[in-house]
Amino acid sequence: MLPWLVPHCVGFPDPRHALDEPNGLLAAGGELTPEWLMTAYRHGIFPWYTQDQPILWWSPDPRLVLFPEEIRVRRSLAKRLRNAGFTITFDQNFDAVIGACAKSRADAEGTWITSSMMDAYCRLHCLGHAHSVEVWLDRRLVGGLYGVGLGRMFFGESMFSIERDASKVALVHLAHRLDAHGGGLIDCQMHTSHLVSLGARDIARDEFIDYLEQYTCQPTAAWNKAASSKTTGG
Repeated sequence: MLPWLVPHCVGFPDPRHALDEPNGLLAAGGELTPEWLMTAYRHGIFPWYTQDQPILWWSPDPRLVLFPEEIRVRRSLAKRLRNAGFTITFDQNFDAVIGACAKSRADAEGTWITSSMMDAYCRLHCLGHAHSVEVWLDRRLVGGLYGVGLGRMFFGESMFSIERDASKVALVHLAHRLDAHGGGLIDCQMHTSHLVSLGARDIARDEFIDYLEQYTCQPTAAWNKAASSKTTGG
């Protein structure tokens, strides 16, 4: 049976005990408090569920990751980075980014970014744990992503784009910023061809846990300390 986590008693099963089908389902229950969420990320676990489900916790095998130095920028994307006129900011409008991510998922397939999830990650942002990358065009928010920073790890949660390639631009800037400021690994969670095309690759869960143990206990990468800086393409 799937383990049921008791509220007010923070703790998770060993991620290696996650189900094979559905891949990575580990437990249900618990809460979305900062303590629960940060404990989950330290162990390579993340929440993912729909409005009509209890909180479900996952640790898939294999795990899709992106090493910042391995970001792949093809010629067409490089041209967009140079000429599209985007402005990139960090941590300037977290609430708008997560709201746009929720809306884009709802339009496509029904969102898993519930109001409870949005509230939880906005709390993490206020505490300095959750971060956003914003992509602007003519002062309009046209793309971005958000996730959680812990040590030298960035745990990506979701991205959105309402202008062509805007979410890719956000990821490229995140990877470059992490690479320049000591970031070691971006967790992309589940395999998608979109992220693979940008350089992400699957690694075994055991290898991912090894990286967690190495990177999350180190000082937080300094990339977010320069989060108010801006760069403009074009």
